[in-house]
Amino acid sequence: MKYENIIDTHTHSIMSFDGSDSCYDLCKSAVDNGGIAIAITDHLDIDGEENVLEYVDKQFMAVLDAKIDIKGEIAVLQGIELGQGIFRKELSEEIMDKCNYDFVLGSIHNLENQEDYYYMDYKNADVDKILREYFEAELELAKWNMTDSLAHLTYPLRYIIGRDKIDVDLSKYDDIINEIFEVLIRNKKALELNISGLYGELGNTMPDKELIKRFRSMGGKYVTVGTDAHKKEKVCVGIDRGYDILKECGFEHCTVFVHREPWLIPLR
Repeated sequence: MKYENIIDTHTHSIMSFDGSDSCYDLCKSAVDNGGIAIAITDHLDIDGEENVLEYVDKQFMAVLDAKIDIKGEIAVLQGIELGQGIFRKELSEEIMDKCNYDFVLGSIHNLENQEDYYYMDYKNADVDKILREYFEAELELAKWNMTDSLAHLTYPLRYIIGRDKIDVDLSKYDDIINEIFEVLIRNKKALELNISGLYGELGNTMPDKELIKRFRSMGGKYVTVGTDAHKKEKVCVGIDRGYDILKECGFEHCTVFVHREPWLIPLR
């Protein structure tokens, strides 16, 4: 492995609806793949999850058990990927107050009362309207200021460009993306560099290098790097490529959150 400080801050266990492996297996695979730390960030799509509080308790205990069972071979951070938190703010805040998370990753997978961007038919839709409304939701999420890092900023492109091969001019959304960055920077929050797109049809990170570079040029300090792994064998794989991108953009550190506080980890 090219780097010593390999840390994966976006992973999903079987506690996620689309996960396949136990929290312990994720941790063990992270060790095998050269990792020194892992954040387990199972999905909590707050606008669609049933029995939310029961699920949260089970997920939290599953991570805690894995942390005990791995016996210190790797640092295990209690995390959650809070999806659509802005649509149920009171419940989301109750959960974050209740649970002693290290890291809360904030994401938008769908607009309120709408389907996930995965299911949309972009070839017969107003893509500009969809993206404008998506980035407006991302801006609201950033302004809410309750999560630690903003996940996969360009998530819909995974399907618009990657799957459906529709060209997108992201410069049309520079105004709102810049405002998102300004809010994150002002609130001392992180932007995620999600590397999963490198290994899929998109062929790029979310967001891409140019947006990471812009975040840096505007004064951005904190970037978390995650695989978005849903299978144990993918944990930590490609984090080194993410670190290469950070270095090319002028960063000397990646970021992890411990007890909801950012720690800067040297890229070495």
